Amino acid sequence: MSYRFFTPPPARSATGEAAEVYRQLRDEFLGPVPTFQVLSAVPELMSATWSLMREALLAGDGSRVDRELTATAVSQANRCRFCVHAHVMLLHALGEHDLAEAAARDEPPAAKADLVTWAQASRNPVTARWHHDGHAAELVGTVVAFHFINRMVSSLLAPDLLPAGLQRSSMVRNVGGRLYAKVAREHKPPRKPIEEAYAELFRTASNVDGLLSEKARAHIRAVVAAEDGIHPAHPADWAVDQVRDLPALDRVGARIALLAAFAPSAVSQGDVALWRLSHPADADLVRLVAYGAITATDHVATAANAALI
Repeated sequence: MSYRFFTPPPARSATGEAAEVYRQLRDEFLGPVPTFQVLSAVPELMSATWSLMREALLAGDGSRVDRELTATAVSQANRCRFCVHAHVMLLHALGEHDLAEAAARDEPPAAKADLVTWAQASRNPVTARWHHDGHAAELVGTVVAFHFINRMVSSLLAPDLLPAGLQRSSMVRNVGGRLYAKVAREHKPPRKPIEEAYAELFRTASNVDGLLSEKARAHIRAVVAAEDGIHPAHPADWAVDQVRDLPALDRVGARIALLAAFAPSAVSQGDVALWRLSHPADADLVRLVAYGAITATDHVATAANAALI
């Protein structure tokens, strides 16, 4: 697996808040996975992302299988190959081998088709008239968490979960999942309400002071609301058109944020090189991408009308 724009420091060198998140990841998840390593450039964002994912996906007494299937379905809707394969492997870890392979083929199983359809519809919540439909807070929280995580992953990581694309082998997915069976099946007590964890993530990811003007932020929010999760046919050209009327100093940053919201894998080396001319720090790139991701995520959370905002 590779990082697209920078390589974060190894987990063993982490201190403070980042070190604590790594400790919890080792105890309760899959260890210091790349998703969180790339966020370590902004430790408070790393911590808030882990907190929401933990409370929604892992903690409490709700069905882990339903939550993993929901995470997979949202990742499919967002075209995040990395996350799809990661959660297919976790379905294997939970012993749901047929369900996992159906998800890997993008074939919703008959017994869970309604759940998959509901989760995937959240990509276009206004158009689909999507809402929480009485689903448990853990499922709604999982939907919201993965709208954010998918966008961060697709922006900042290469799409292959394993070297040489080994995750495309059903045997590798099965064996890999079994390696994590024990930790995947352990009960994890909640630490905080899901809505509190989401509020923390929203507050942290929305902070782009010094990176984008208020005019640019308002424009990004307006585009996210108006376009309602479309997949632009030509993302680079689409993003250029969307920022054409912004002041020159805002255009590069706003373009990256909009790509993070709609087509994160289309963020390019050229985009990042231009951004780094004025903002060379890795942390600033992560914060900018997070702003686009949380703006799109909050559009979904608002549509859910599920006490997450």
